[in-house]
Parts: sequence; C-alpha cells; structure tokens
Amino acid sequence: MDVRGIFENISPLDHRYYQANRELFDRLADYLSERASVRYCLAVELALLRAHLRAGNRLDKEQDRLLARAAQNVSADEVYAEEASTQHNIRALVNVLQRHLPEDLAAWVHVGATSVDILDTAQSLRIRDAMLEVIIPELAELVLELAQRAREEAHTPQVGRTHGRHAVPITFGYALSEYVARLGKSVQELVRRSGDLRGKLAGAVGAYNALSVVTPDPSAFERQVLQELGLEPSEYATQLVEPEYLLRLLLEVNVAFGIIANLADDLRQLQRSEIDEVRESFGAAQVGSSTMPQKRNPWNCEHIKSLWKTFMPRVQTFFMDQISEHQRDLSNSASSRFVAEYLAGFAAAVARVRKVVRGLAVDRERMLQNLASGGDMVLAEPAYICLALAGRGDAHEIIRLATLEAEREGGSVADVLSRNEEVWPLIEAHLRKVGYDDPRQFFSHPDQYHGRAVERTLELCRRYETVMNQIKENRGV
Repeated sequence: MDVRGIFENISPLDHRYYQANRELFDRLADYLSERASVRYCLAVELALLRAHLRAGNRLDKEQDRLLARAAQNVSADEVYAEEASTQHNIRALVNVLQRHLPEDLAAWVHVGATSVDILDTAQSLRIRDAMLEVIIPELAELVLELAQRAREEAHTPQVGRTHGRHAVPITFGYALSEYVARLGKSVQELVRRSGDLRGKLAGAVGAYNALSVVTPDPSAFERQVLQELGLEPSEYATQLVEPEYLLRLLLEVNVAFGIIANLADDLRQLQRSEIDEVRESFGAAQVGSSTMPQKRNPWNCEHIKSLWKTFMPRVQTFFMDQISEHQRDLSNSASSRFVAEYLAGFAAAVARVRKVVRGLAVDRERMLQNLASGGDMVLAEPAYICLALAGRGDAHEIIRLATLEAEREGGSVADVLSRNEEVWPLIEAHLRKVGYDDPRQFFSHPDQYHGRAVERTLELCRRYETVMNQIKENRGV
C-alpha cells in the first residue's frame, strides 16, 4: 500500500478538517472510508454464502472458521489491485474472496446476487452504523450540552430581537432552548430514519430471477440474508433499493445541519462589537488577524456556517440520485460515493458547535445593559395589552403615539402615559390585578417581563435531556 502524508490529499476533509477532528474522523473511517466500504460489501457476500450453506445443511464449525478467516484476509488493497484488471468493483471482490476459500465454497460466492444487491445493502449498513454509532451520539451530546447551558442561563435577562431590532425581553436560556427543542426533534427523526435503511437481494432487475433458480422461496431467502445483517428488505426493488429510504435520512441530516448553522449564526451575531453579549473561547496564543492584534473573531461560528454553505447544496444531488432509468443506470455511480464526504462534513460541523457551546462565555451584565439601553420601550407591549383588556379599542394607537412622544422627549413611555389621566389609571389597575403592586416599578425593570421563558426553558431541557440520554443508552436503537 502506498504511504502518503495527509497534506498530499486533495479534499480539505482529509487534511485540514482531519487535523481538527482526528478522533472523530478515525471513528467515522470505520464506516465511511473506502476500506470500510470493501469490508461491508464483504460482509454482505459472506452473509449470502452462509445462507446458501444453511440451505444445503452444510454450515458447520469448520465452514464458519473458513468464512471468518476469509473475512480477515480479504483486503481493500487486494480488491483494488484486482479491480485494475476487471474494471468492476464487485466482480473484483468476488474473485478475491474466492481465492481465500476452498473450491467447494468458492463456487457459491455471489450466486443469486447482482452487484447492486451487494453495494446498496452495504451502503445501507455502513451509513446506518455511522449514524447510530458516531454521528447521532455526537448530536445527542450537543443537545445535552445546549440543555445544560440553557439551564445555567434560564434566569439571565436578555432583550429579544426581531428583524434585528429590540422586541420584548426573554432570557438567554430561553434563546438557547430553541435549539434544544429543534435539534432534539431532528435527532429523534435521524434515529428513526437510520433504523429504516433497507437492503436487497432481488437480483438484476429486482424480480428474483436468479434466486428463483436457487430456491423455491427467494423472498424468504432474501429475508434470511438481510436478517443476519440487521436489515429489512426494500419493499420494491429494481436493480436498486428504493432510493427514498436513504434520501429521507439525508434530507433530515440537512435539516439538522441547518439548525446548527442557525445556532452558529445567532451566536456569531451576539458577538458583534455593538452587542458583545457572548464570546467564543479564544486560546492564549490564538491570533484573530494577521494585521490587527486586538481582534478576537467569532471564527468557529463562521466556520460552522461556511461548512453548511459547502455541504447543504448537495441535497440537490441526493434528489437527482432518486432518478434512475428503468431498472438501473449508472448516473449515480460517482455522485453516491460523496455521501460519505457529506456525512463527514456534517460531523465536523457538529464537533465545532460542541466546542463553541462548551467554551461560550456569557456576559450577563452586558445583556442587562443592552436590555436597559432602550429604557421602557420594550414594555410598550404590556402597556397596550393592559389598556386593551380595560376595553380601549384604540389601545394600540394610544401606546404607539406614546412611544413616539417618549422618543422625541428622550424620556420614558411610562412618563408619557402617566400624564394621561384617562389612560394611566386603567394600566395601573390591570398591572395590580396581575400581581404588580407598584406599576412604576414594573416599567423601571423590563428585565422582569419575560413571560414564561424560565419555565419553558426548564421544561424543554428536562424533556430533551430524558430523550437524549435514552438515545445514548440505546446507541440510537
């Protein structure tokens, strides 16, 4: 095997992002590398061979030993060397496997199967395992870390923002719990979709032509082979497994990718100099700019969004791979190979988000300052609600005009409203009714007006902590 340094590789995933995610990418390689692909295809061929031996009552300890030895001895290097001659990857695998078996067993290798029986089944297996063993546990940990940070900041006042402008107060924990809920639901869907990937052993056009020569019940034979591998058969097959099983999983991965990109973008915006409410961790020797020594940039959040921009458009290719002419063409031959790269890019983004969440510094004082910077303007909403509940149909307009007057005067909305002897008593009366004994104090403390943000934060954290821990315990099953 040729030995080459990682910096001779072309894909940034294989040098730059591998450097940043060595342990994660090494785990993914067990499922998504080309060596893993050969290993999974070999596992399918051996499951097929065992089914033939069982059907003939020939599977004993000696046969098992021979098959196990063949599984250990067949290498990707040998298969690729053979493919240089055959120009066909599965025929190369079959030829190599046969060399590692006695002649009476070698004759049964691949009998009843076509190449895509092996390829599509192996693809389902390796993506299922990569998702359930590596990617979904990483996502579950991210949700748990987000929930922990949301709990910590459940009572931290923050101004809510819509359209980039101050809206009404929330808490920072509530802002984070949005992503606990959104990503938590996506993780559950990923578990479901990963567990529903399918295989096939239905032959060249999916109608069991070849297996019908081998066995009177080819469907039962197919189920037996796939059961050993932990898969259900595709309900209908051409030469291919129905593409929608994998497509729906990849689309949900894209959904999760969008959620973490949205989180990264929100955290990036909160690091703007004029907002400055949170900060990414920044190493003691880390440099933010080659020319401006003072810079501490939100570079991780920007990288996460950039990874999303790189990989999100590949969903178009997933949709295009849904279409194959008649029972099969090769128009997905190259494109389907890059599914592994897409999943690796997603995993890299997940790891980067976890790093951001764990190291995020929250400036609670700055959040309070930003909330207070607009005075009691952010309490125009409850003033309007109180007045409307008192029966004033023109409540919204009264409060709108009061905010304009407060802006002109450079004063508070409460000051303007308190001068209105008709309106202010109505507002005071309703505030007292809902538990605010001193209405002027209410308008002086916008940080106390955050609805059920704290309760909802803690409720969402409890819910998704339970679900994510169950997923971790069951390894996604």
